Amino acid sequence: MPGENLTRIEAQERAALVSVHSYAVNLDLTTGPELFASTTTVKFAATVGSSTFIDAITRNVHSVTLNGTELDASVVSDGIRIQLENLSAENELTVVADAVYTNTGEGLHRFVDPVDNEVYLYSQFEVPDSRRVFAVFEQPDLKATFQFTVTAPREWEVISNSVTPEPTDAPAGPAGEARGTWAFAPTHTISSYITALVAGPYAVVRSELTSSDGRIIPLGVFSRKSLSEYLDADYILEKTRQGFAYYEEKFQYAYPFDKYDQMFVPEFNAGAMENAGAVTFTESYIFRSKVTDAVRERRVVTILHELAHMWFGDLVTMKWWNDLWLNESFAEWASTIATAEATEWHEAWTTFAVMEKSWAYKQDQLPSTHPVVATITDLDDVLVNFDGITYAKGGSVLKQLVAWVGIDAFFTGVGSYFQKHQWGNTELRDLLAELEIASGRELGDWAALWLETAGVNTLRPSITVDDLGDITAFTVLQTAAADYPTIRPHRLAIGFYDFDGDKLVRTHRVELDVDGAATDVPELVGRARPALVLLNDDDLAYAKIRLDEVSQATAIAHLAAIESPLTRALVWGSVWDATRDAETPARDFVSLVLGNIGTETESTILRTVLGQVILTASYYVAPERSTGTLEQVADALWALATSAEAGSDAQFQFVKFFASVASTDAHLAAVAALRDGSAPLAGLEIDTDLAWELLIALVAGGQAGTAQIDAALAADNTATGAQSAANARASLPTAAGKQAAWDSLVVVDTAPNTIVRTTAAGFLRAHDKTLLEPFVAQYFDALQTVWEARSFSIAEALVIGLYPSPLSNQALVDATRAWLAANDQPVALRRLVIENLAGVERSLAVQARDAQ
Repeated sequence: MPGENLTRIEAQERAALVSVHSYAVNLDLTTGPELFASTTTVKFAATVGSSTFIDAITRNVHSVTLNGTELDASVVSDGIRIQLENLSAENELTVVADAVYTNTGEGLHRFVDPVDNEVYLYSQFEVPDSRRVFAVFEQPDLKATFQFTVTAPREWEVISNSVTPEPTDAPAGPAGEARGTWAFAPTHTISSYITALVAGPYAVVRSELTSSDGRIIPLGVFSRKSLSEYLDADYILEKTRQGFAYYEEKFQYAYPFDKYDQMFVPEFNAGAMENAGAVTFTESYIFRSKVTDAVRERRVVTILHELAHMWFGDLVTMKWWNDLWLNESFAEWASTIATAEATEWHEAWTTFAVMEKSWAYKQDQLPSTHPVVATITDLDDVLVNFDGITYAKGGSVLKQLVAWVGIDAFFTGVGSYFQKHQWGNTELRDLLAELEIASGRELGDWAALWLETAGVNTLRPSITVDDLGDITAFTVLQTAAADYPTIRPHRLAIGFYDFDGDKLVRTHRVELDVDGAATDVPELVGRARPALVLLNDDDLAYAKIRLDEVSQATAIAHLAAIESPLTRALVWGSVWDATRDAETPARDFVSLVLGNIGTETESTILRTVLGQVILTASYYVAPERSTGTLEQVADALWALATSAEAGSDAQFQFVKFFASVASTDAHLAAVAALRDGSAPLAGLEIDTDLAWELLIALVAGGQAGTAQIDAALAADNTATGAQSAANARASLPTAAGKQAAWDSLVVVDTAPNTIVRTTAAGFLRAHDKTLLEPFVAQYFDALQTVWEARSFSIAEALVIGLYPSPLSNQALVDATRAWLAANDQPVALRRLVIENLAGVERSLAVQARDAQ
C-alpha cells in the first residue's frame, strides 16, 4: 500500500490546475488470466506550464504520449502515478499499459466459477481503484465523461454505465475463439469511482419501466449462470419499480441515467456499490438456501439504498471524502423510509433502530470515534471511515434533521438541491442552504453541534409523582461522555404506555425540543404516571436512553406484551446499552433475553438480540460463569427451537444460533441428529447452507473432521461451498488446525477476499480459548508486514479478523498496548488496532460489573 495514498492537499492542488473533459478507455479482456490491456486517452484543460500527475496502478506502462510527444514511460511512471510536466491550456494524454486482475474485490476482480469453470469479471472502484483499470485523475471532484470500448469473448455479457451496445466482431483469438468489441456511448459527467465494467457469461433477466418524464428506462438483473435458477428477478424488479416511483415523486427529479442494471457478482466485499446505472451486489443476496426474513428485508433496503445513490452521490457528488458520510447517510435514511412507505416491509424503521443505531452507538463509544463530518486527510482515512459513524450515525442524524425541519420541507429542500447542483460537486453547506430555505429554520448551530462533534448523549427521565400517582414534575436529563462533553438539541417524542388487557399500548405522546442538561416537560404534569415511560418514542433522536425504575421493571416483566415492534426495539436497545456500559450485570441481560425472546415477532430484532446474548455470554459475563452461561443459552435456544412454530422464521433462527454455540455432548448430538435426519424438527429443511452451519458446529465441537469437510465440499463444489469449507477447516479445535488456518492467510498470500473472511471467522471459533494464546505474539509480529504487503481490503480483514479477541484477558490488553506504544504509524492501521483493544477493554469492564 505505500505510495498509493492520495492526500487531500494533493487533490486540492490538482483540482486547482486541472479540469477534465473526457476519457476514452479501451480494454482488451482476452489477453490471459493475469493481465488485461488498458489504453486510456484523456482530454483535459490545465494551467499553462503547470505540472501534475495522473493515477495509474499498472504492471507495465508501454507508452505515455502527451500532446503528441511520447514521454519516457520508465521515467514518468512508477507503476502508481504518471508525472505530467509543462502542460498546455488544452491537453490530450494517451497511456498504454497492462493492468492486473485482482482476487481481492478491488479494481477489476476476476473469478472462475468452480461449477463450470466460466470466468466472471466485475469492477469495484470506490474509493481509489478505477486507477487499477485505466489512467485517471482519481478524485471525486474531477468529473468527466467516460467512453468505454471493450474487447471480450463474443458470448459474454458486457455491462457498463451506458446502455449496452450490440457488439461487433473482433479478430479471433489465438486459439480461434470468437471475440467481440463493445463500443459504449460516452457517459454523463460523473466521478471516476462510480464508473463500472462487468463482463462474463452472466445470465440476465431484462425488463423496463417508464420514468416520470416519459422516458423508457431499460432494466436488467444479472447473475452467474450457475446461480441463475435461484435468482428471483421478478421480485427484485418489483422493488426496483417501487423505489423508482417513490424517489421520483419525493425528489421531484426524474431518474438521471439512461438505464438501470443490477448485477449480483461473486466475492464482493460489501453489500453493494452505486455505480451509475450499473449497480453491483453481493451474491449472498441470491438465496440458494433459506434465509431469515431479516436478510430478505435487508436486501430490499440495500436495493433501495443503491437506487437512492443515483441521485444523491451520482447525480450530485461530494467534493471530497469528508462528506462521504452525507453520501452514505442520505442513502441509508432514504432507503429506510422508502422501504417502510413503498414496500411491504413496513417495520423498516424498527430494523433501522435495531441494526443501524446499535452499530452507531457502538462505534460512537470507541476511542476512534469522530465527528460525522470527519477529517479526511488522505485515502487511508477514507477507507477506515466506512464505519458506523458514516452510515448509521449519519443516517440517524439525518432522521433527526428531518424531525427538526419537517418531512415536507426536507424533501422540498432535497429536490431544490438536485436541481441546482445536478452533475456537479457539492459540500454539506450546499444542502443545508436549501433546507434552511425550505424550512425557515437556521441550521448552522444545529450542524455544528451534530456534525462537527463526536460522541453520543444519554437521556434519562426524572419523574416526581404525588400520593395519587399523578406526575408533579417531569424532566429530561441529558449527559455526555467525559471525553466528548457536547450537550445537543434533540427533537424527540415521549410516549406513555399502559395495559389494555394483556397488551402494553401507547396512551399518550408528546413531541418537543430537548436542549441542555435538563429540560422540563410541563405538559406532562398532572397526568397519571403510566406503567412505562419511553423517551425517544418513535426513535426520532440519536441518543442512548435509560428507563426509570418503574418503567424498567415493567419492561423486564412485560417486554413481550409491548404491542409496537419499534417500542420493543427501543426497550431492547436501552437494556443492551446499559449492559455494555456496565451499569447493569451482564447476567441480567441474559435472563431478560431468554425470558422474552420466544415471543418476539420481528425477524431483525430476533437476529440482533440473539447475537447480543451470545456476545454477552461469550465476552461479558464474569469469566468463571462464561462456560456455564453459554451452555444455559444453548439449552434455552434448543428448547425454543423445538417449541417454535414449524417452519417459522423464529424456529430457523433459534436453530442457527443454537448451532453457533453448541458445545456439550448433548448439544452436539442434537446438531448431528438434525443434520443426518435422524431427529428432525417439523418444518425445518436441512438445506445446503444450513447443513454447512451444522457441520461447522460439529467440527468446532470435535465431532467431525477433514473427511466430513471434504465430503461436504465434494457434494457442494461451489464458491459458497468453498467458503464454508474454509470456515470449517479453520474451526478444527486443535493447535495444528489453528496454525494451518493462520498460515493459509498470513504466510501465504493467494486466498481471495471471501476465503480470507470465512477462514478468519473459523479461526476465532474456539470453545477452548487457550488454542488462541500462541497467536497473540504471531499477530503483533505480522501486523506491519501484512499492512504493507496486502491490499487495503485484505489487510483490514486480517487485522480485524485475526485479532484473538475471544481471549478477552489482561494479557491481550497488555500486548496490544505494547504494540501501540512501539508503533506510531501507519495511522489507519493503528486505528484498527485501537478499536480491537477497545472491545477487549469494554469486555473486562463489563465482566467486572457482572462479577460484583
